[in-house]
Amino acid sequence: MDPLETFAHQRGDEAALIHDDRVVTWRAFDARANQVARALAARGVGPGDMVAVGLRNSIEFYELIAGAGRLAATVVPVSFRFKRDEIEYMVGDCGAKVVVAEPENGAEYLGLPDTIFRGERYDDWVGGYDEAPLDAAPGAGFAALRYYTSGTTGRPKAIVRKEATFGAQAAAAVMGQRLGVVGQPGEVHLLAAVMYHTAPGAYSVMALNMGHSVVITDGFDPEETLALIERHRVTWTQMAPIHLVRVMALPEEVRASYDVSSMKRLLHAGAPCPVDVKWKALELFPEGSVYEYYAATEGLATECPEADWRRKPGTVGKPIGGIRVRVLDENGDDAGPNQVGQVYIDNGNRFEYDGAPDKTAETWRGDMFSVGDMGYLDDEGFLFLTDRKSHMIISGGANIYPAEVENTLFGHPAVADVAVIGVPDDEFGEQVKAIVEKRHEVTEAELIEFCRAKLSHYKCPRSVDFVEAMPRDPNGKIRKKTLRDPYWADRSTRI
Repeated sequence: MDPLETFAHQRGDEAALIHDDRVVTWRAFDARANQVARALAARGVGPGDMVAVGLRNSIEFYELIAGAGRLAATVVPVSFRFKRDEIEYMVGDCGAKVVVAEPENGAEYLGLPDTIFRGERYDDWVGGYDEAPLDAAPGAGFAALRYYTSGTTGRPKAIVRKEATFGAQAAAAVMGQRLGVVGQPGEVHLLAAVMYHTAPGAYSVMALNMGHSVVITDGFDPEETLALIERHRVTWTQMAPIHLVRVMALPEEVRASYDVSSMKRLLHAGAPCPVDVKWKALELFPEGSVYEYYAATEGLATECPEADWRRKPGTVGKPIGGIRVRVLDENGDDAGPNQVGQVYIDNGNRFEYDGAPDKTAETWRGDMFSVGDMGYLDDEGFLFLTDRKSHMIISGGANIYPAEVENTLFGHPAVADVAVIGVPDDEFGEQVKAIVEKRHEVTEAELIEFCRAKLSHYKCPRSVDFVEAMPRDPNGKIRKKTLRDPYWADRSTRI
């Protein structure tokens, strides 16, 4: 019996999925999974086949993951924001047999394989099948999720693991135990960000696999997040640093007006969190609940309980038991304590980028892989990230890590969001520029002087541009390439 069937028998009338005013019980969720499985099977989906899902955060997204799991099929999350070229690439790359998408995106899906649109057509399609358990379901549990890298350099690539153990159940066992989110059935998880992005999607499925209710949002809204935590007594969630930035940008009286005392674990990862923002988060949420970790779609590396971070502000923690983290210099040798180099991880899990042997080869060094992050280990073995290798600015021969400058600028009360990039400089090669989204009026000179009071002058912005809103990927990461390209448009090289 798979976990969903178990919870349907044990806790049938309790809430499994909550989205606005709609509540789906475990019993109803289990029955719907059977209907979805039969509907997919009727369209030729079987073990190992791909089902592409281009939906917004929705109950239907989880129905498809549950139903596909009963056929031992795989679900490929596709951004509902994607345009035709991006959709066609991902659907073709994974070889999806069935595609489920939002009706307003119909024009983008014309001519693609067997496409169903959420709404009436989807409800009629699924609703026509029997709710009874399948006689001989080839799969048990929720479907494996085939995630793609974000594709900041070229086309996204699917990550394929050599071991077949990284389904929902394995993720629940490994991540739940390591990050302290294993609890009794009845815990409440908040899906705070977009479902098609790796961490929010995987954690929410992991929550269901452990018998936790999942509260679904339409996307991240800082005040709504606090309101939902209070209303549903949410016990855990996962966020990226930008989400914490936006919560802490709310007026203090707004933050204080919500009861978030139910929170047991707020996981956050994806980038170093600005130190001043993290301190505010520690004040807002219950003691011990804010828990940082370092990982990528490719794998897990470090964990940082609150007590460690308070002692070492800015760290992303120490390697989780059994995982090795090394920092290598330009020669491939181990960098000394507090010396910046490229971060490599050995967590015992071999993967490859599907159809991209060159990208796979450049990612691996023996048994270690790197996603291009730069950082250092201090003399106690705590890891600090400085930036992405691809974001590093080289000005007059000096290496400058934008994240350090960005974290400094986040400390200015007028800065709502910031990205630091390298722009052409005829004398030094590159110079530092800050792109700022501001909360209230502030001048370029004020921000530059603010940095110079806290950082070596060579690291500080030489100029500041102001924008209404940052260009961001759907997963929340700033598109630095979009910001950088106009400044380099008339240059033959980017060096």
